[in-house]
Amino acid sequence: MKFTLSSSALLSLLSTTGKIISSKNTLPILDYFLLELKDGELRATASDLETTFVGSIKVESVEKEGLIAAPAKLMLDSLKEFSEQPITIETNDSTWEIRITWKTGEATIPGTSGQSYPAVQPLADEHNTLTLDADVLESGIGKTIFATADDELRPVMNGVFINIEPEKVTFVATDAHKLVRYSADVESGQTASFILPKKPANLLKATLARESGNITAEFDTKNVVFHIGSYTMVCRLIEGNYPNYNAVIPAANPNRVLVDRVELLNGIKRVAVCSNQATNLIRLEIKPNHIDLLAQDLDFSVSARESVSASYEGGDITIGFKSTFLVEILANTETPTVAVELADSTRAGVFKPVYDDRQANDTLMLLMPMMIS
Repeated sequence: MKFTLSSSALLSLLSTTGKIISSKNTLPILDYFLLELKDGELRATASDLETTFVGSIKVESVEKEGLIAAPAKLMLDSLKEFSEQPITIETNDSTWEIRITWKTGEATIPGTSGQSYPAVQPLADEHNTLTLDADVLESGIGKTIFATADDELRPVMNGVFINIEPEKVTFVATDAHKLVRYSADVESGQTASFILPKKPANLLKATLARESGNITAEFDTKNVVFHIGSYTMVCRLIEGNYPNYNAVIPAANPNRVLVDRVELLNGIKRVAVCSNQATNLIRLEIKPNHIDLLAQDLDFSVSARESVSASYEGGDITIGFKSTFLVEILANTETPTVAVELADSTRAGVFKPVYDDRQANDTLMLLMPMMIS
């Protein structure tokens, strides 16, 4: 094939799709992009077997169509050194050599046949289709993915659970210590669910940041296909039953504290320096008008204490949390004020952002307490 296009446009296409390529592929062909030029459109495909990412751009100057596998690292490293300028790419159908020419020079890169590139598994004839606003999908993944697990024994917890109801879509992630549930009002008219693995979820989040409008997701029991503008992502779902997350959320929490999120977050970071390195335990002594943050490490004879002003309704309560988890939850909350709801020192704490007006979405974060000796 032979065509001419902008170097920056090609770099953008390959950089986006290439994020899925693994550093340790089981098949040598997966270290390559599959490039296909057809009907004035260049399609670039990258895969790690579990997930396939396809992007496309229009090419105005086409002399010959074709198909080739191009080495990903060499292509990206070469294109990163170009300023914005037109480049011509020509491939040899017998030697699979890729020749790149520009105004002042040329380069040759060894390619290979694209015929052996893994094919994308098609969806079942009977599959579900969901249309979501890009902002809703990005927020759902972005607000929950930090709470996913890395657990080989419980793979269902290594992804984001997406539960679809007729008038609501809920995103859930948990690692058994912390849990995040994000719900958005969406008219889907159906009931379904699937578990999206962490790696494609992160890639999807990054891609959605540059998109607007509606995103279409088609899925069956094994795979999901996301159509995102000029990109398509196909990934294998995590199979299994997601745990009943609603059962672990305390229903009655009589103790409620409102606190400045940034002030609490910074206070925890300062005090946590003196916490035990093995447990990262930090104690919260919640009293009227303030929260006392305490941490100590008896092995090194260090301790720290800080008081943070707060508005509190309830009786005095002392509860312990892992400081690193507390920081993650507060850092992933967007509002200036956060509400912390507690039942007692042995039950999970519920963290909720506090908005000035009614929202079309709902966020709840849960953190299991630690034993205080």
